[in-house]
Formats: sequence, structure tokens, C-alpha cells
Amino acid sequence: MTKTINKYFTLQYIYMDNSKSGKCPVIHGANTDNNSSVISWWPNALNLDILHQHDTKTNPLGQAFNYPEEFKKLDLEALKNDLKKLMTDSQDWWPADWGHYGGLMIRMAWHSAGTYRTADGRGGSGTGNQRFAPLNSWPDNVNLDKARRLLWPLKQKYGNKISWADLMILAGNMAYESMGFKTIGFGGGREDIWHPEKDIFWGAEKDWLGKDRYTNKSDEATLENPLAAVQMGLIYVNPEGVDGKPDPLKTAQAVRITFKRMAMNDEETVALTAGGHTVGKTHGNGDASILGLSPEGAPIEEQGCGWKNPKGKGNAENTVSSGLEGAWTTYPNKWNNTYFYLLLTYDWEVKNSPAGAKQWEPINIKEEDKPFDAHLPGLRRNPIMTDADMALKIDPEYRKIAERLYKDPAYFAEVFARAWFKLTHRDLGPKSRYLGADVPKEDFIWQDPIPTVDYTLSASEIEYLKSKVLNCGLTQTELINTAWDSARTFRSSDFRGGSNGARIRLAPQIDWEANEPERLRKVLDKLSNIQAEFSMKVSIADLIVLGGSAAVEKAAQTAGVNLTVPFISGRADATDEMTDIESFEVLEPLHDGYRNWLKKEYAAKPEEMLLDRTQLMGLTAPEMTVLIGGMRVLGTNYGGTKHGVLTDREGVLSNDFFVNLTNMSYRWEPVSENLYSIIERKTEKIKWTATRVDLVFGSNSILRAYAEVYAQDDNKEKFIVDFVKAWVKVMNSDRFDVMK
Repeated sequence: MTKTINKYFTLQYIYMDNSKSGKCPVIHGANTDNNSSVISWWPNALNLDILHQHDTKTNPLGQAFNYPEEFKKLDLEALKNDLKKLMTDSQDWWPADWGHYGGLMIRMAWHSAGTYRTADGRGGSGTGNQRFAPLNSWPDNVNLDKARRLLWPLKQKYGNKISWADLMILAGNMAYESMGFKTIGFGGGREDIWHPEKDIFWGAEKDWLGKDRYTNKSDEATLENPLAAVQMGLIYVNPEGVDGKPDPLKTAQAVRITFKRMAMNDEETVALTAGGHTVGKTHGNGDASILGLSPEGAPIEEQGCGWKNPKGKGNAENTVSSGLEGAWTTYPNKWNNTYFYLLLTYDWEVKNSPAGAKQWEPINIKEEDKPFDAHLPGLRRNPIMTDADMALKIDPEYRKIAERLYKDPAYFAEVFARAWFKLTHRDLGPKSRYLGADVPKEDFIWQDPIPTVDYTLSASEIEYLKSKVLNCGLTQTELINTAWDSARTFRSSDFRGGSNGARIRLAPQIDWEANEPERLRKVLDKLSNIQAEFSMKVSIADLIVLGGSAAVEKAAQTAGVNLTVPFISGRADATDEMTDIESFEVLEPLHDGYRNWLKKEYAAKPEEMLLDRTQLMGLTAPEMTVLIGGMRVLGTNYGGTKHGVLTDREGVLSNDFFVNLTNMSYRWEPVSENLYSIIERKTEKIKWTATRVDLVFGSNSILRAYAEVYAQDDNKEKFIVDFVKAWVKVMNSDRFDVMK
């Protein structure tokens, strides 16, 4: 993980553009270059771009735009019907296979959702980022630009009421339904971004389909975190086999690792592979090396379309995408049960597609089991399998599942429907964020369900509870740290974690080293007593946040500023039965710059890891700055260390951290890799100690500019007000009922 984060910030990630090469990236690969930037003159400088990647200035709809309200105006049934009509409305400029766009639309939806990875929650379908580089030009996404162009008339018609992100997933659903398969539902709520997420770490490779993400290249389990795909530019695994060499058993290892990192177990993996390959086909009937450039590198007259094929029609029977050529099933234009029949009944051998890609074809197949050609009437073709398909036949565990699903088509359909819904909704967050009439009533454990809240605290009850918490024998620091530790798990990438649910009191969080288990249990015991004695209903989740906020409020009052830290009740307490322990393990903090803590030494610099955590929490650079300054003077460091506590009145919410950090009466001397002495120039005495996370707010020019604002004499009160705003944002980050 640490190696990844280091690359994440020290490399200014690039739009993987193949404009410098005449070769198509589908088979042969292409070179890539860094974007030019003045920052490249100082490659070791801390790059804060990740904290500004979705600046409101890029959004043409304006800050007042409210997508959930717009979605409520959508005639969802009309849109679904229009999508179904689109599936069989074959266009001359990009003809549909067998007269049906279902396979293309399903691939588009799948590849939109399939970039999700559990380690950091990034990727997935939630932002519509497939429209932008690098994803719109990934080798695995060849010709999905055509799917989005086919959808454009409907996006134009329904406008702001449906986002591109939602439309792509809904199109996949309607593709399946128009082909005879019933999905279990659809939840809207994915809001579009308007700028490439160029700061997401997709891998260190500089070549399409390069492979430089394994500690041991012969061991698929050593795939570098947080990555899930096996190579640059792929969604999952190489369809030709590991490193392009057919070997189903080895591919099975890669499939198992990459699908697990996308939150899927073995049964879901088999069902998704089979269900995804039941319809549609691969395209490789031509020479991939003559294709034009990807959308980001294509000439202006192509208007954002890429991979132009100069041979023949350039599409239909001349289409080249993956390089493999053929359908998986006998009836690829409708939902059917021939995938497992063909896979398990016939023997298969490796052959070359017309584009030269390795694929598996059946031996001595019956003529009636062959699918018809997608565009040439009356002509039957061999079905094909990828190396990943063959893994389901050869790997013993996958084989057991495949045979079970083959023998019970109804069960296969059920497992696939649930897995498809999970795939396309995994990064949408809790069910409370889902929009529309087609949301399934069932609560799935992967949605991190939380009980419904059936109480509201009045202002007088809140004040009463604040008094009880502040006088229960817990220190101000214990209350603040517990509230912070509960809330900091929130990830804006997939909307998991946070304080709602109070899962900090359940396994695995209650035993995380980052949460200081002994202190945590002490606080939980005290809060449980208050809960038991309170005559009205109140959750531990609410008490945790209220306790921390009350302590912050008291610290502000001690600093001479009387204010109320806003608090909104309404959090509930999740149960063990609602909590998938294994899925929560990826949320465990390995570092927390806000509490000046590292679990161990890492290759990444602490300040780089701070940026990663800050971006995941959905905070801005100014919010990060003011929170660091406040947390330090409040004495919230892990284990009570004094590093960065640049004040003589610890516990008071003052701007002393910034005042003393910017004071040139001191000098700074390194003691070790991550420890510095702050020495008074006049006396040569050590006044304080600090870490890299502390000192970066004085060394980085941007962060210093923020620090100087809060160090000014006329901004003492502003510092407190801004700290409280940022604190409340963190505490409410997972309160989708109160946060826009």
C-alpha cells in the first residue's frame, strides 16, 4: 500500500494518450508521456491537486444544482422504454450485432462499474468518469465511445434529470431486460463529474497493457494495493491469459484476486463471468495495428471518437475491439443457458483470432450449437472462450460452482441478478442514497445497513446530554479522539465508513490499533451508562459525536469564543448481524496525520499519506489545514505524544500552532526521518518537537499561505469558526439526510 501512495503523489498522473504513436493500443501497446507542468521542475514537491480535482468551477450546472431533486422529476418508466427501443434501433454509422445493442451496452455498464476497488473505494460507476481520460481511452474500453454516442439522444432528451453515470448503468439493466433477463432493480443517485480524475492511481506503468504492479510477477497474490486490475488499461484480467499466455489455472489465480479486490466472492465471480458472457460478442475481425488513435488522441474531425478502422466498413463484420473474435453462446442476442453447456460439454483448444489474439475454440462442435454471424446472414461461426472463461472449467473450485449453476438455471439467474446489482451499485454507498422507484426493498449486507432512527432530540435534551457527557469523568481529549476515530473512516470514494452506525464499538473496528482500544472501551462504557440512564432514546453513535463536539465547544469557550458546535441527532447503532467484518477490514487506518500517527514506517512520506486520507474524507486543503492546527493544540495526538503540539496551553482551541510554526524566532533541526526539533534561536533550547506532517504546513508554499492566514492576529476567531465548520463536516460526512 505504501509504495502505491508514494507513487500516487510523487507521480503527476497522466492522461494515457497514444497520440505519439501510430500503433493501436489494443494489441501492440503505445507510449505515453507526462503532462507538462511547472510542478515537474520540482518533482519532490507536495502536489495538492488531488484536493482540488472536483473544483466547482468545472461544473457547468452551478453550485445550486441539486441532482436528487432533478431525478425526482424523471419519468423513469418512459426512459426505460426508450432505452429498450434503442437496443434494436440499429444505426448505419455503428450497426448493432444481430440487430441488438445489448452486448455493447452491457459492456459499457460493466466497465463503468468494474473499475471499483475495495482498498480505497475509488473507481466504479458513481461519477461517470468513463467519459474522460484516461478511462475513455483505455485499451479495455475500445469502442465504448460508440455506446455513449448511441445513448446521447436520450441524454439530450432527458437532460439534467438523469446523469451520465446513472444512464450508463440503467442502459446495462435495460439491455438485459430487452434480451429476456429480469434484473432485481436500479438505484439512481450517481452525480457526474466534469473533469478527469487524473490524480487517481491506476498503476505506475508508462505503456498500455504494461505490467509493473507485482512484487513477484509469478505470484498473482502480490498485486500491488490498491489496484485490482492486472495490467494498465484493463478492467480485470488479460482475456488471452496471464501475460498474454493461455494458462487457465494461472488465470484462475488472477481472476480470484482481482474479483476479490472488487468485492466479489467465488460464486459471484463465476455468475458474473457467465452472465456477462451469455450475450454479446468479442470483436477482432481485422488488423488491430491499423486502427486509429484513441478518443483522447484522435484527430479533431473525429469529434471525440477513437479507434477508427480504415478497413472495409470499419464496423459491423470489420469491427476490432479486444482482438478476440466471436460469441460465447449459441444465442448471443438473448438471455439463454448455453454458456455453461458449451463450456462444460465440449473440449477446447487454443487458436488465433483474425487479429492474432489467443482464444479458445471448441473441438468437433455440432453445427446447431454454433452461433450465427453477427452481421452476415446464414453464416454460423465457432463460439469462443477467453482464458478467464476456461478458468471456470479448469480451476477445481470454480468448476464446482459452474456445474451447480449449470444444473440449476433458475439459481444461476438469481445469483447473477444479485451479483450484477452489487457490481453496478457497490460504490453508490448506503441504501439511503439510492433514488427512484426501482430500488429493491431488500437490504444487502454489502450496503452497510443501519437501523431506521425513530427519535429526535430537542435542543434542551441536547444540552442536557452535553452536560452529562462533559461531567462523566472522561477527558476532553478522550471525547474528541473517540468522535474523530469514529468519523474518520468515511470515504467519499464509495461512501462507506463514518460515525453513523457506531461500528467503532463492533468488530473489527473496536480492536484496531488506530482506535486505541483501551481508551475506546473506557469511553464506550461511560457513554453506555449515560444512554441507559437517559429517559429518552439516544444512540451511542449520536453520543459519540455529541461528546466530541461538546468538548470542542468547551475548548473554544476556554479560548474566549462562545459558540455552539452544531449537532443534529439521527444516527443509529448498527448490529453485528448488519456488519460484514471482512469487508470493513479495508477501512482500517494505517496512518492518520490528523492525530500524528503512523502504524509503522512506510515508503510514502507522511504528508503524502495525509493528502490521501484528506481526499478520501472529502476535505479541502484549507479544511485540512485548520483541522491539523486545531487537533494539535487540543492535544489529540495518538498515544498523547507532544509532537506538533506547538502551544503552552494545550486543550485550548487557539491558533498557537500556526503562530509558532511561522515564527522565525525558531529554527528546525532533523532528529530522524520523521522527527524534528524546534529550537529557540536566542537560547538554543529545544522548545517543541514536530513531524513532517506538522512542518509541511510551513514548508509547502500553498499550505504556508493557509497557515499564515490563521496565524494572523485578526484571525484568531476566524480560526475557531473555521475549525468548527470543518469539524462538523467530518462528523456529518455520512449523514446523507442532512448533507447535500
